[in-house]
Amino acid sequence: MTTKIAMIGAGSVVFVKNLLTDILSLPALKGCEIALHDIDPERLETAGMMARWTSGQFDAGATVTEHPDRRRCVEGADFVINMVQIGMHEATLLDFEIPTRYGLKQTIADTVGIGGIFRGLRTIPFMVDLVRDMRAVCPDAVLLNYTNPMSILTWAVYRAFPEQKVVGLCHNVQHTARDLATYLGVERSRLSYDCAGINHMTWFLKLEIDGKDAYPQLRRAANNPEIFAKDKVRFELMRHLGWFVSESSEHTAEYTPYFLRRDDQIAEFDVPVDDYIRRSERNLRRYADTRARLLAGESFPLERSDEYGASIIQGIVTGEPQLIYGNVRNTKLIENLPEDCCVEVPLIVDRNGLRACHVGTLPPELAAHCAPHVFVQDLTVRAALEGDRDAVYRAAVLDRHAGSVLSLREIRSMVDDLIDAHGDAMPVGIRRPALAA
Repeated sequence: MTTKIAMIGAGSVVFVKNLLTDILSLPALKGCEIALHDIDPERLETAGMMARWTSGQFDAGATVTEHPDRRRCVEGADFVINMVQIGMHEATLLDFEIPTRYGLKQTIADTVGIGGIFRGLRTIPFMVDLVRDMRAVCPDAVLLNYTNPMSILTWAVYRAFPEQKVVGLCHNVQHTARDLATYLGVERSRLSYDCAGINHMTWFLKLEIDGKDAYPQLRRAANNPEIFAKDKVRFELMRHLGWFVSESSEHTAEYTPYFLRRDDQIAEFDVPVDDYIRRSERNLRRYADTRARLLAGESFPLERSDEYGASIIQGIVTGEPQLIYGNVRNTKLIENLPEDCCVEVPLIVDRNGLRACHVGTLPPELAAHCAPHVFVQDLTVRAALEGDRDAVYRAAVLDRHAGSVLSLREIRSMVDDLIDAHGDAMPVGIRRPALAA
């Protein structure tokens, strides 16, 4: 039977190319159907060109279909890959510009913090609509979510639709393993590790080289000024908490109250304030360049990525067991984080689907680092699903970084400004009521 893979937000053409390279290079997926959806007609056309070109390079014989209508795209799908960005570049600018007026600096603003809260609020309604479509026309499909804020969106899906098979996917563990191999001066293949936590705050609880503890060597490496300079925030956290965390220094800086509150901290730890704005602008340029190259008949490099999407599809379709890290509901997987929150843990994937591995308890200092963010995520999910504006205020005032810079009243005023600026993108019940004429 033909495997159907639906890609939602396929206008993210460069990321789609990476996923298609992974998927269409698998012999078991020859002749599969790739269904693409995007609300932007030009981006959808571009994604179709990229998918057909990639299929041709691998002689994969994929059937590529383009769908302006989302429900038609997911109809009969076995796997649905979500990679949308609601509001695109313009919404991202609001998430940065308004907090900046209040003196709150951010780096990426897509996972936690004020930016993560508002990206979650404007994306959860979309996630609900997407899964409602899936329950109607492909109820057995697995939803692979790549969109940030990862924990908030994955949590919203299984809270609103407990029966939906869903996993949140990220490359923070894989990329950090690559970084660690570089810092340790070894081939990545010699590393082994166990990780657990929440997305972007997943901790390397075990790190070994050829079966021997590598943490003493990593601590020595951190004392080398040249190596420390490559990852200052994460090495500084490791010095004080004992373990290395899975997301880059630029992301991690805004997850704590330690690195962005004052200009001297920003300078000392080389924190790239407003970096996501620059990334977003670069992504717009990359899209335009990619489309131009496709129209000109040019080729692209095809290399397997570190993403887990293809591994999940391969494991379920072929039965060959795969080990990945994914974001799932906490069914006592991490015992000292709240039950039902979204955790990132090892998963085994085969014909039986995705099975999460029990971790046990995190060291208390690591659980304490993650826990405040878990409750902010919980409030954000409740705010969007229940239309509860008060929950938005409470989520914002509990954010560790915002609370280190702003007063309670300043945070509330900033939230009001953001809600007004995002307007109809906010869930019903959270938007400010229209004034009577």
